[in-house]
Amino acid sequence: MNIKRFIPVLSWLPNYKRKNLKGDIAAGLTVGVMLIPQGMAYAMIAGLPPIYGLYASTIPLIIYALLGTSRQLAVGPVAIVSLLTAAGVGTLAEGGTASYILLAVTLAFLVGLIQFLVGIFKLGFIVNFLSRPVISGFTSAAALIIGLSQLNHLLGVEIPRSRYIHEILGSAFEQFDKINWLTVAVGIGGIILIKVIKYISKGFPGALVAVFVSVLVVWGFDLAGQGVKIFGDIPSGLPGFSAPSLDLNTLKKLTPIALTIALIGFMQSSVIAKAIQTKRKNYRILPNQELIALGLANMGGSFFQSYPTAGGFARSAVNDQSGAHTGLASIISAGLIILTLLFLTPLFYFLPKAILASIIMIAVFSLLDLNEARYLWRANKTDFWMLIVTFFGTLGLGIEEGIGIGVILSLALVIYKTTRPHYAVLGRSRIPGTNFYRNVNRVSGLEELPGLKIIRFDAQLYFANSAFFKNTLEELLVDHQDMKVLILDFKSILEMDSSAIRALEEVVELYEKAEKTIYLAGVKDQVIDAMTRGKIIDVLGKDNFFINKQKAVAGFLQKYHDGDDGLREDWLLRDKV
Repeated sequence: MNIKRFIPVLSWLPNYKRKNLKGDIAAGLTVGVMLIPQGMAYAMIAGLPPIYGLYASTIPLIIYALLGTSRQLAVGPVAIVSLLTAAGVGTLAEGGTASYILLAVTLAFLVGLIQFLVGIFKLGFIVNFLSRPVISGFTSAAALIIGLSQLNHLLGVEIPRSRYIHEILGSAFEQFDKINWLTVAVGIGGIILIKVIKYISKGFPGALVAVFVSVLVVWGFDLAGQGVKIFGDIPSGLPGFSAPSLDLNTLKKLTPIALTIALIGFMQSSVIAKAIQTKRKNYRILPNQELIALGLANMGGSFFQSYPTAGGFARSAVNDQSGAHTGLASIISAGLIILTLLFLTPLFYFLPKAILASIIMIAVFSLLDLNEARYLWRANKTDFWMLIVTFFGTLGLGIEEGIGIGVILSLALVIYKTTRPHYAVLGRSRIPGTNFYRNVNRVSGLEELPGLKIIRFDAQLYFANSAFFKNTLEELLVDHQDMKVLILDFKSILEMDSSAIRALEEVVELYEKAEKTIYLAGVKDQVIDAMTRGKIIDVLGKDNFFINKQKAVAGFLQKYHDGDDGLREDWLLRDKV
């Protein structure tokens, strides 16, 4: 057993190069500075006190740095996971209460457990059931919901918490005459400042600048006394060790949202890690080890008051661009957060809630993906409508229901495509000296031999599509009474199960009754083995197997056009080219 495969830190730490230290320190401090306002803002998205965002930026970062295979992925609180946390836990408890906090911490443990088990049993492929259009539609709608849910902090009014966008906007409109315009000015000023700084330098921590500028403004002009809401006392010190709730009833209620967060968190982290690794190429991303690392990071963090975490897009990009070479950068980031928890929280006493609301809005509205919708409209209408249905389903029914609709749509599409695989009736190119066979429904002017049909299935044959396979060949027999031979091009088929073999046997028997013959061309060895075990080789006839479709065509010509020398010479000469 290669222990370095399971504890990747052992592969880079013993061989650590001094020249990498400068980059790791610079990246670690930069990302740590980003994490302070981001972590606090994302905790608010999750319905938690801001300090819990800093708690989630310590232990999970350290654990992932030791066990993850990506050396630049910056793990911590992220917008999509935070809003999913709010959606799942918000239905079970009131935001910010002790019971809510316990449920959020327990959710982190459950998410981590799911990711860990999926990684241990090498089931990382299941994230493929969440298609990109579904994720895009869901995240765009969720971004609108969670972004607009910050209107109460941005406007300085009381807006009841809701999962529905129409209720949020309706409540905001009703409170229009109570808006605190100083609060609005602080929030909009924060948005403008962050945007300007980002325009000047993408890597500069604009959110942190906005935080400290707003603290000085609120303190200097006594805006708190004029109705601008501030956070006040933020507890200092490290998170205490405490176990999450392991009550079975609680775990049962949290399981649906935990599954969603586990899959989406891993998918987001995996996409980021792979994108950065393709530029570096001095290490490999191991998906199942990534699941184990993320799982243990979430599980370990839950014992220190952390809510669910994942890899962040912006932080990981900044980590990479700032010179991070190893996981030491993430450990340094966590160290800076620990120092902040120990000594710097009093600096945030005058932090206005409107500023964190502006940070949240900028973060989540960046998830709106109009380009994806435009692209899908041009490229694939089915995927476009999947995105639209998921988007409006999430807006109208809520975040959890929206992702449920998306998953069901993804699975339904997979099942539909699997049970009705693509197939092609083939004809031969008329270009002299060629023997290319193409789909007659896509390419005009192809040549077909009288009495012969060639068909190719572009999928594995198994129980889910064996009925479609059989029905297609039966319809071909009815529609082409003059057909003498059907060539089945099996070059795309890598395996067949017992249901598919039985379906093929029934088709062969049906063709024999109609005095037609089926040839099989390009059959793979493993398919031959399956047919042998299914004892249908004799039913098919050993003489009816050919190495490729050209040889099968030659066999047809020899049997049915032996006297037509011109036709045989034309087709068989091309086979020799």
